[in-house]
Amino acid sequence: MMRMPVAALALLLAGAASAETLYVSNEKGATVTLIDGATAKPIGSWPVGKRPRGIALSADGKTLFVCASDDNTVQMIDTATGRILADLPSGDDPEQFALSRDGKQLFAANERQNIVTAIDIAKRTVTFQTPTGEEPEGMATSPDGRWVVATSESENSVHWIDIASGQEKAVTTVGLRPRHAEFTPDGKALWVSSEIEGIIQIIDPATQKIVKRIPLAIEGVPSESILPDGIRFTPDGRQAVVALGRANHVAIVDVASATPIRYIPVGRRVWHVGISPDGTRAYSANGLSDTLSIIDLKSMAVTATVPAGRAPWGIAVGR
Repeated sequence: MMRMPVAALALLLAGAASAETLYVSNEKGATVTLIDGATAKPIGSWPVGKRPRGIALSADGKTLFVCASDDNTVQMIDTATGRILADLPSGDDPEQFALSRDGKQLFAANERQNIVTAIDIAKRTVTFQTPTGEEPEGMATSPDGRWVVATSESENSVHWIDIASGQEKAVTTVGLRPRHAEFTPDGKALWVSSEIEGIIQIIDPATQKIVKRIPLAIEGVPSESILPDGIRFTPDGRQAVVALGRANHVAIVDVASATPIRYIPVGRRVWHVGISPDGTRAYSANGLSDTLSIIDLKSMAVTATVPAGRAPWGIAVGR
C-alpha cells in the first residue's frame, strides 16, 4: 500500500475538493485507506490504532471517527491532514458506534463490557454508560434524535436507549446474531441484519416490534454462506444495499416492497457498504480480498475493484 506524505495528500485533496473521497478502515493493517472516487484509485494511507473497524465522518466532513478496537478508543482524525486529534474515552473494545443527529455525541458499543458509552465530542468526556445485552455491536441513532439502538449478538436482541435520559426503554428480540442496525432516512423503520439466520428484520420504532422479515437467498450459494452484515440506504430511501459476508455478494433491496431485486457478486467476505452522496454508486469492503468494489446502481454491476489495506472492514464516504 502506498503511503503519501500528509502534506502532499492534503494538497491533492484540496485540488480535488469536488471529488468523492472514500475512507476504508483496514482491520488487520491498522490503517485507513483513502480512495479517490473520481479515479477509483488509492490516494493515501493513514496509520491508526489497532484493529480499526467502525468508521464515520462528521456532517461537515472535517473529522473522521474510527474505532481502534484493540486500543479501547474511538479516534478523531482531521481529514485535511490525517492527524489524530484525540482518543475518545469510549470504553473497552468499541467495534461500532453511532453519531447523534446533531453531531454533538458519539455512542460506542463496548463488546467486552456489555454497555453503550455516550461521549460528549466537544468536551471529550463520558456523558453516560448504559448496560445492554451481551456483545453489543450494531449501533444506530434515529433521525428524530430520540433513540440510540444497540444490537446484542449473543442475546439476539435490539436494545432501545432513550438519549435524553440515557436509560434503556425497550428490547426487541430478533434473529440469530444481529450485526448491524440502520434507520431508514425517514426514520419510519429500523432494519437489522441477523447474520446466522440470513435475514433482515424491519422494526417499527413506534412499537419496537418486527413488522416484516426479509429472507435472503442466492442461487448456487449455500445458505450458510449468506451472512448479512452492513446495511446502507440510498439518499432517496428507495433502495437498501446489504453486505452478505461469505456469500461474496451484496443484495440490492427495494425498500417499498421489502424485496431483494438483485444480488451482485463482489469480493470475498463483504463486511460493510457505503453509498455515494448522489445515490448512483455503492461501495463494498471486501475483507478477505483486501479490496473495495465500486457498484453502479443503475446497471447493477461492479465497475471497478480498488486495492485497499489488509482486511478492509468499514467505509465512510465523503464529498
